[in-house]
Amino acid sequence: MESNDFPLHPQYVPDEIHELEKAAKARIVKDWLPRYTGMPLEKFGEYILLVNFGGYVKTFADQNDVPVYGSDRPMQAATADNITIINFGIGSPNAGLVIDLLEAVQPKSVLFLGKCGGLKTGKNHVGDLILPIAAVRGEGTSDDYLPPALPALPAFALQKAISTTIRDYERDYWTGVVYTTNKRVWEHREDFKQRLRDLRCIAIDMETATIFVAAFKNRMPAGALLLVSDMPMTTEGIKTEA
Repeated sequence: MESNDFPLHPQYVPDEIHELEKAAKARIVKDWLPRYTGMPLEKFGEYILLVNFGGYVKTFADQNDVPVYGSDRPMQAATADNITIINFGIGSPNAGLVIDLLEAVQPKSVLFLGKCGGLKTGKNHVGDLILPIAAVRGEGTSDDYLPPALPALPAFALQKAISTTIRDYERDYWTGVVYTTNKRVWEHREDFKQRLRDLRCIAIDMETATIFVAAFKNRMPAGALLLVSDMPMTTEGIKTEA
């Protein structure tokens, strides 16, 4: 039995709704990307660097003699040589948001330059580079993009290019699985620390898994390069006010 408007075919209604939703989202993100960053769409480059701190955007802008957009907005951005750097803030919801917004410009690749806590005491040290080969989806935000059973993986061609570049500069790096969490203050919880040990994760952060999954959902090649900023598995390694 069919109605005049929607034949009762298993795929017909979902596909039509999907196309309507896709068009509605396109309209939203084309408005919201400039709203959040203060940067006009035509100023965005084809290659995106995502960072957590405004100081990185300022340094990028100063080195390339370009303006910083969005000083009065939630996100700051600057573009030079077809590369746009964006400070999207901290945490998985912001990570998912910026990936969604970037659909407005359809970048050729997205690279997250983030910080992480090193989990391999005696092996990792502050200042080490981590090139994630995957991320544990412990944050929950990525569940709104794809089912939990799907692994959070980077675009491996992009990770390979990052690896080659690091080697060109004669630097070393670690590879491994990063645990992405929603909870920032967990260092006092021994049960959570044991879970991290059981999973054999090399580092912990709050964005990587979300970026990988949201980018995959939105058909954007995405990768990550993380800097170890603390060693939180021991009392001495936890960040302090200094």
